[in-house]
Amino acid sequence: TDPKDFHPRPSAAGNGYDATASSGSNLGPTSQKLADALKDRVATYRRENGLGSDDPVPADAVTASGSGLDPHISLRNAELQIARVAKVRGIPSDRVSALVKQHTEGPDLGILGDSGVNVVRLNLALDELH
Repeated sequence: TDPKDFHPRPSAAGNGYDATASSGSNLGPTSQKLADALKDRVATYRRENGLGSDDPVPADAVTASGSGLDPHISLRNAELQIARVAKVRGIPSDRVSALVKQHTEGPDLGILGDSGVNVVRLNLALDELH
């Protein structure tokens, strides 16, 4: 949650990515608890990243993965966080953008799924700059 870091997907695994509690939330599409959580997460994401109230927010920015431990986010999610991270760290945004590209992994086996950015490795690379 530190503003200097790229934020991963929300975690449904225990208290802060607890690997011993790896699981999804089991909340379904009719769950009011899920609807309220998504509404809060969307508002927080927009506020933290300087987005307008109507700007779209990537689904992976506000929903947990099946395990709750996935270190990857979508490229679009990472792109929307670049300005915040660059400003807080005092690094030119083009440098941060280059690091995002370096830590973007292609689809599994070249065809399965979408490209994703490994947030753990990206944040470690940013820390190494200082």
